[in-house]
Amino acid sequence: MQHSQALLKDSTVLITGASSGIGKACAEVFAEQGARLVLWSRREDRLEELRGALEKYGVEVLVQSVDVRERDAVEHAAEALKSFAENVDVLINNAGLSRGLEPIHEGVGENWEEMIDTNIKGLLYVTRTITPSMVARKSGLVINIASIAGIQPYKGGNVYSATKAAVRMLSQSMQIDFNGTGVRVCNIDPGLVETEFSVVRFRGDSERASTVYKGYTPLTGLDVAEAALFAATRPAHVSIQDILITPTDQASATVVNKHI
Repeated sequence: MQHSQALLKDSTVLITGASSGIGKACAEVFAEQGARLVLWSRREDRLEELRGALEKYGVEVLVQSVDVRERDAVEHAAEALKSFAENVDVLINNAGLSRGLEPIHEGVGENWEEMIDTNIKGLLYVTRTITPSMVARKSGLVINIASIAGIQPYKGGNVYSATKAAVRMLSQSMQIDFNGTGVRVCNIDPGLVETEFSVVRFRGDSERASTVYKGYTPLTGLDVAEAALFAATRPAHVSIQDILITPTDQASATVVNKHI
């Protein structure tokens, strides 16, 4: 891994939704490779715990409590981090969530708004705030964590799937908008990953959430984080535009080989 360490040494990686799941795993793998980290999440206590766990890597870590749904909060945090790092070299737009599994005609407006505000608008606010300096420097990488749900819908996934399809389309649009600037974009579509995702979807019902991952071996946050690391450690002339990563037992959004 000397190659990746050389590429990431002295670089700054900003990760949204860093307090758990894929975001936390990204923090760990990028810290291991020597990157300076800026970690954003609403849960500051979790971020502080993570910062302590990352001390063993000997890297600088800035934690900031940020709700990406709030444009002013995003802009304020971005301004504040300038005293920690002059530029952000890698932006990982990971903050996102799903709420409920109701059919569209029984949908809950509050759930819809939370998903749209976080998964789409939050990603836009962060990207709009961070990428101008990348374009000015003609260097940088944006990694957007989308989902297989944005490629293939599933029962009850309606609005969540729509938000992740939007993320995928935004990734493709960024490829075009950034073309010629040296800024690269990687869209990652994970399949079933065992994180707090289902607990959040079912509003803390951990028993119901656990059934989602029974009967097969799901992905871990680390599996997705390592895909992000691969994209971030390619030479400047190589752009990994799109990664679809699933458990071996998952053939599509709805076809999963469960051994029960």
